[in-house]
Amino acid sequence: MDVLGIDEITYGADDLPLCKRFFADWGMSLVEENEGLLAYETQNGCRVLVKRSDDPDLPPAIEAGPTLREVVWGVSTAEVLQRFAARIAGLPGYVSDGTRVGCTDPNGLAVRFQVTKKREIEVECAEMNTWSHRPRINQRSPAYERAAPIEVGHVVFFVEDVKACEAFYCENFGFVPSDHYPGRGAFLRCAAEGGHHDLFLLQTPEARAGLNHVAFTVRDIHEVFGGGMHMARQGWDTQLGPGRHPISSAYFWYFRNPAGGLIEYYADEDQLDADWQPRDFEPGPTVFAEWAIEGGLDGNTRRQRNANAPGGKFDRQTEVLTRSIHIQQR
Repeated sequence: MDVLGIDEITYGADDLPLCKRFFADWGMSLVEENEGLLAYETQNGCRVLVKRSDDPDLPPAIEAGPTLREVVWGVSTAEVLQRFAARIAGLPGYVSDGTRVGCTDPNGLAVRFQVTKKREIEVECAEMNTWSHRPRINQRSPAYERAAPIEVGHVVFFVEDVKACEAFYCENFGFVPSDHYPGRGAFLRCAAEGGHHDLFLLQTPEARAGLNHVAFTVRDIHEVFGGGMHMARQGWDTQLGPGRHPISSAYFWYFRNPAGGLIEYYADEDQLDADWQPRDFEPGPTVFAEWAIEGGLDGNTRRQRNANAPGGKFDRQTEVLTRSIHIQQR
C-alpha cells in the first residue's frame, strides 16, 4: 500500500486554553506546548496540532472560523513520496521540503504526504460473543471510564465539487471508492484493503467548502460509550450519539469541537478488500444512522440526557411487585 492513513492534522483555532481542556478530556497525550501551539499524540503516534488561527505559517482556511487547515497522510516508503512529488509538481500549492510533499486539493485544503511516523502498537480489545462464536469465556467485557484514541481514522469535508475531489485523490494517490451518494458524496479508502473509509467527501446543495468532522478510532464499542460518557461528565456537548452507521457498520458518538467542526469516537467499521463493489445510497437520516440517541447520554446517571431518572413511583411499583412474588412463593 502507498498511503497508510492519516499521520497528522492541524487545526487553526481561536481559544487555545479551551482546546487544551477539550483534547485532554478527549484522551490524547500533550507532547508539546507553547503560546501558539498545542501538540497531541494518539496511542500510535498520530499527531493532532492546534495552532492559533492567525498563525502566518498556517495554510489558508477553507472556511471562516476554527477549522482544519492541513491533513498529512503517511506513506509507506521514501520511493512513494518521490513518486507523489513528481506526479503533483505542477498542481496548485505544490510544496516540498525534503521530508514532506504536498499541494492544494480542489476544495482548497492543504494536503501533505510524509513517510509515516506512526508506530505499531499492541492494543488489548474486547472479545464479542455471538450465537455462533463465543471466544470470551469466564471473562467480563470491559467498561471504560474514558477513551484513549488509537489514531485519527478518517476526516470528512463538505466540498464544492465532489467529482473533482474524488478524482484528485483517486488518480493522484491511489485512493479507492468504497460507496457513493451519487453526485453528492464519496466514501474513499486509502487502498483496496482497509477500513471502510479514510476520507468522506460530501457535496451539499449549497456546494460549500468546510470541515464536517474528524473521527478517532477507539478499541471497541465499550470505549465509544466510556469515552462519550466521560466527555459528557466534563460538560462537552454531544451533537449526536451514541449510534450506529449502517453504511460502514461503525458505532459512533459525535461531539462539538472548539477547534472546529465535529469530532467522533468510532469503532467496529467494516473491513474491505479488492473484491468489494461500491454501492450507491440515497442520503437520508436512516442511511446516516441505523439508530442514534439525540443529545447523548448523561455521564453521571448513564441514562439518556435530560430524561427523567427512575423516581419514587418506580421504586414503589418494584417493592409491590417484589412483595407479591414473596407472597405467592409462601
